[in-house]
Amino acid sequence: MNQDRLRSDLTDLADEVTQVDLRNRALRTSRRLGTQRAVATSVAALVVLAAATGTVLAIRPNSQAPAPAGPSVTVAPPVEPSPTPSAGASTATGQAQSALAGTRYYLEQTSTRSRIHEVRGMRDQVVHEVVHKAASRCEANTVSISPDGKRVVWVQDSTDNASGVLLIADVGEEGATTLAEGINCLGARPLRWKGDDLLMVQRKNRQSVLYDVTANKQVMGDPGQETRRCWSADGSWLAAESDGKPYVSDTTDLRQYTYDPPEQEAAKWDGWEARSVSADGRYVAVGWLGTDPSRQDGSFAVVDTETSKVVDLPGTGEVRSILFSADGTVLLRRGTGITVLDSGFKPLGAVTEPAATRNRPLLAYVP
Repeated sequence: MNQDRLRSDLTDLADEVTQVDLRNRALRTSRRLGTQRAVATSVAALVVLAAATGTVLAIRPNSQAPAPAGPSVTVAPPVEPSPTPSAGASTATGQAQSALAGTRYYLEQTSTRSRIHEVRGMRDQVVHEVVHKAASRCEANTVSISPDGKRVVWVQDSTDNASGVLLIADVGEEGATTLAEGINCLGARPLRWKGDDLLMVQRKNRQSVLYDVTANKQVMGDPGQETRRCWSADGSWLAAESDGKPYVSDTTDLRQYTYDPPEQEAAKWDGWEARSVSADGRYVAVGWLGTDPSRQDGSFAVVDTETSKVVDLPGTGEVRSILFSADGTVLLRRGTGITVLDSGFKPLGAVTEPAATRNRPLLAYVP
């Protein structure tokens, strides 16, 4: 009888238990795990993206992350938007990206505007603009940027289209400060930087004058009979000519050298001059002088000032410019892009320039 009673109680208990569909439970568990994996994957992707772009993300408790803020840039208005190059047109290799990690400054010229482009990594933007009259020659011939990329100088045309007022402005800021009047604006390179704070200009009477742009005053008259001056990026080495003889000099050493340009090319130009000097004064990049008094920013060869021999540069194609930077690297620019070299002219990487940038003068590189 006890066994019959036990069977009856077990039967009643089974009737009270809710039936469980194991298949539905398994599906719900699978969906929940899938959602957790998707959230984890999204968070991981955001962390990787933040690491790649140098952006710090604050992950909230509900697994939501704010979008990283874009760069804050001050531009002198009015400036039209500058196109951003595609990823494929920016760099050739990851090695090149690290080899040229600094900032390049290019000059864009139109009939009424001179724009300074700042190119860093994959970003190309206008950071300063000088507006001038269409018939004005001075501004287009003189707009220049300091070696550290902080200041812009130019000569504002007066009335003779050959001289004007020397102006200076901070990059990206409106307004300008007058440094001097009656400054010549013609020639291959009328304004020449000696480091970041000193600027060599020429008055209408052909006297060369050195200005301290931070103190807004003249600090030196013509230092001698030198012509065709060019300084290294830090201002420590001068390349110039004296009595028609080229030389390089710092405060303790003076070294003369010789250079005979290619005869067939030389016939098309009015001579040559040093356009860039290495940080140790060992090398100079030389460029042509035009047959008319207009700016020339390019260079085509490197001369060893100790041996007077032309350096054999790597690569093929027409050389447009060679720029010695403050950190010792060399930017060798050809028709399709830049080859980054070390101080011994060994390649470190290559950067492909966007089509719009290839025809613009490269004014400066800040490591």
